[in-house]
Amino acid sequence: MANKKLTLALFSGSVDKLTAAGVILGGAAAEDMDVDIFVLLQAAFAFKKENALTNDRVAEITDKKDEFLASLKFLGAPHWTEAFRTAKEMTNVNIHICGFAGKVWNGYKLDDFIDLADDICGIGEYMTSAETADINLFI
Repeated sequence: MANKKLTLALFSGSVDKLTAAGVILGGAAAEDMDVDIFVLLQAAFAFKKENALTNDRVAEITDKKDEFLASLKFLGAPHWTEAFRTAKEMTNVNIHICGFAGKVWNGYKLDDFIDLADDICGIGEYMTSAETADINLFI
């Protein structure tokens, strides 16, 4: 029997939503799902090499940013990049940077992004992946 497939459109580049995506990826990895992640607009900003480890923006409850970040540290939660890396080590996870989104942030080649990214593609690949996925999420 083939593995179930999760397609994740990752729009947000905020640490709260990237952390949530990391938790979802952990669950998908535990279920041995195949995962396709499509990194769109603001998420492409967060995946740029110079931004990935310094991005501490939050999208929700912005006045609680410091409390949220302190909680993550207190809980020993891994940085979102490490959660993604662990999931990639556990199951079949492919991370695709949207070509348009990359260009918005001056990312024209794969080397402009963190090493978790597997390729740069067009939005049509996301649409095809979403059509064949058992679960399709947009964060």
